[in-house]
Amino acid sequence: MELFAIFTAEELAPVFVFAAIVAGTFWVLSAISGRNSHAEERLERIGRPKSLLDIDINGPESRQRFAGLRDMFSNLGGSMESQSELEKNTLRVKLANAGFRSEQAASVYLGLRVVCLVGFLLPALFFFLLKDGFTLKSMEWTVFLGGMGFYLPKATLWYMVSTRQKEIFLTLPDALDLLVVCVESGLGLDAALRKVTDEMKGHAKILCEEFQLANLQLQMGRPRREVLHDLGVRTGVDDVRSLAAILIQADRFGSSIAQALRVQSDSMRVRRRQLAEEKAAKTAVQLIFPLVLFIFPAIFVVLVGPAAIQISRNLLKSG
Repeated sequence: MELFAIFTAEELAPVFVFAAIVAGTFWVLSAISGRNSHAEERLERIGRPKSLLDIDINGPESRQRFAGLRDMFSNLGGSMESQSELEKNTLRVKLANAGFRSEQAASVYLGLRVVCLVGFLLPALFFFLLKDGFTLKSMEWTVFLGGMGFYLPKATLWYMVSTRQKEIFLTLPDALDLLVVCVESGLGLDAALRKVTDEMKGHAKILCEEFQLANLQLQMGRPRREVLHDLGVRTGVDDVRSLAAILIQADRFGSSIAQALRVQSDSMRVRRRQLAEEKAAKTAVQLIFPLVLFIFPAIFVVLVGPAAIQISRNLLKSG
């Protein structure tokens, strides 16, 4: 408080700006200097093959471009990582649903939450304390902005998960129909997945990435039951989970995979028709609010306005 009383906000603002510029420059330089060279990355890949969680289907070099930033966020998030295995697994599943399958994804995500908290909290703290001092209003705004920065990555993760699951949900029927055709024509499940990936990678990129990763796991020798189960958990879509369960059951009991896929395709088609009917039935209820708030007032003004003007004129003349 004595420091704030001696110096004004105009005098302290350049100091804070200079400190922010120095911190940002040090952060960028440390991130750039922490990156490994391409030769070291190649030697590391040759000497120690990556696990399936580190495989990037679109190209492994795109992830290594920001290796320094990833390691820095991972170190920051290590202090916030929970000790409970249940919470760790839940966070990993959410990140996998958003498309982040790396082993360091959880720690990087927690590090981003710390950075967003500090990035929102410190400017709010300096601004409101310099402007109003330690008042209830300044503390409320500071806590509000700090909480918003802390929960901003969580809201972003929820949006990414919902967007990704929606795209998988919309592109799955076409992929399933093509998978049925491929299996019924004599191809095995592995070859059918490769065919679906090759044919639909232009307009169903996310689903094809998941199928390609599942096919890669099958080629590396993992049991089909585990691969299909991981596919359902990794996507987080109910239709993919049911598809994986049916394929696991067909593989366990030796039944026809083509017949199981056709049954799943028919049930998915019925479910989509029911969802469309449900949305159509909700339309009448959802239209009440815009009708009452926006359309009815305009109609009321147009219809009753001239009559109200005439009534007011007649009352003024008679008065």
